[in-house]
Amino acid sequence: MLKSPSLAYPPIGIFVGRSPRTAPGPWSGWGRTLASWYHRISLRLGLHTSIAKSLENAALTAAEAGGNTFQIFSASPRMWRASPPAPSAIKLLERARDRHDLFPLVIHDNYLINLASCSEPLRLQSTAAFRGEIERALAIGAEYLVAHPGNCKGYSVEQGIYTVIRSLAEAAQDLDTTKLTVLLENTAGAGAVLGSRFEELDAMRQFAAELTDLKIGFCIDTCHCLASGYDVSSAAGLKETVAEMDRLLGLENVRVIHANDSKGALGSHLDRHEHIGRGHIGEDGFRRILNHPKLRTKAFILETPVDEEGDELRNLAMLKTLCRKRTTNLGVR
Repeated sequence: MLKSPSLAYPPIGIFVGRSPRTAPGPWSGWGRTLASWYHRISLRLGLHTSIAKSLENAALTAAEAGGNTFQIFSASPRMWRASPPAPSAIKLLERARDRHDLFPLVIHDNYLINLASCSEPLRLQSTAAFRGEIERALAIGAEYLVAHPGNCKGYSVEQGIYTVIRSLAEAAQDLDTTKLTVLLENTAGAGAVLGSRFEELDAMRQFAAELTDLKIGFCIDTCHCLASGYDVSSAAGLKETVAEMDRLLGLENVRVIHANDSKGALGSHLDRHEHIGRGHIGEDGFRRILNHPKLRTKAFILETPVDEEGDELRNLAMLKTLCRKRTTNLGVR
């Protein structure tokens, strides 16, 4: 339902730094009580898989790689229009997920969508495409739909934030989205791209509640964090970043972490993912991230490059190895 805005043009600044804790926990609304309890205590590690062969095959690929969660595109990431999946394909996906304990399922929206665009034709096209993303996510039974806020070139940050919220509200209008949460992803902060600062993401979620019933949470990308100036590579930096995340976003609203090392240095604004342990975050950085007591309940999903066959398996194995390597000087609390 599209709510009537209480403000003709919202003063975004009044919300920066405030973080209401009214959202449900990361697995609430899921009917399987026992499974919900299990997933709260079980570390979720997975990767992005392809639906080129089928939805079922995407799930089986994740399971064969040793994952217990996964992310997909629900259609081609470089096409505006897409057909809904067949009911038979959805049923096979559901069976594969249940059989291999693959939860949550995360869908990433396509690369063409720009919900913050100052070009009204592009904004409307993006909104329509995002509505299709929501409809497919609901049909497939995904728990989360990840979206980049978009590029607001030509707008102020405040105008861009409001445009994102307006686009989200219009995309979800008259849809029953109670079983889905949209996760806004933090960005590397290049140019006029929104979402590199937690304050911007916080404002989007808070104002979204004024316009729509669509549930909003967050996906935090480790590479984007480092590139935008949040030092997740050091013990002190991670402690400060997690504290800021909790203060501004509410850790209960962070549902997914994209586990990517970074080819760019701290504050470089370079969005280039690297293999786990080979970038500027490094093995020690990921060991601290994965073992942080306030992050271990999140779903960690790889989006690392595949330069050679088997790279995705090696990166997932590295995450599992680092999870097991607990030391007395991890520097996390």
